[in-house]
Amino acid sequence: MLLSKWTQLGTAFLLFLISTAAAWYEGSQILDNPWEWKYSAIFSRMMNGSVEQANDILPIDHVVYAAKFLPLFPLMMFFSGMYIIVLLSSILFRRNGMFTVLLTSLGLLLLCGSSVIANSPTVGLKSFHYCFLLLGLAMLSYVAATKFIKPHFTKFNENMLNEDEK
Repeated sequence: MLLSKWTQLGTAFLLFLISTAAAWYEGSQILDNPWEWKYSAIFSRMMNGSVEQANDILPIDHVVYAAKFLPLFPLMMFFSGMYIIVLLSSILFRRNGMFTVLLTSLGLLLLCGSSVIANSPTVGLKSFHYCFLLLGLAMLSYVAATKFIKPHFTKFNENMLNEDEK
């Protein structure tokens, strides 16, 4: 079983690397669009203060640009990255209960991120909004189902079996 999880982890990591390279390549279009530097070169402006020429743009802003306008590969990056995080967490923390805490935290963080980009005018960030929202709700639903509903359902079934035996 552990080999299966490591195979999944390797596959997800490979998909993450490929989608990162593709998103970086697609996002390099930002270099040809100086009017977009003010809105999409977020990390470059944080590091350099202002963006005056294409050489001032950091590679991470290529991914930001791709996420806004060409979201396929950035979404693949996001999902494969989240899969890596959840899978590693399930391997490392499943036994001591920290997995539930991590999933709850990730779910809440995704819901907050969804609300931050909810009013974005670009098609890419709208896609991210819905993905963050759905994945955050899915994580919180999983935690609720496994920690709150399943124990009560199991106890209910045990009570029903005990009554049948009487």
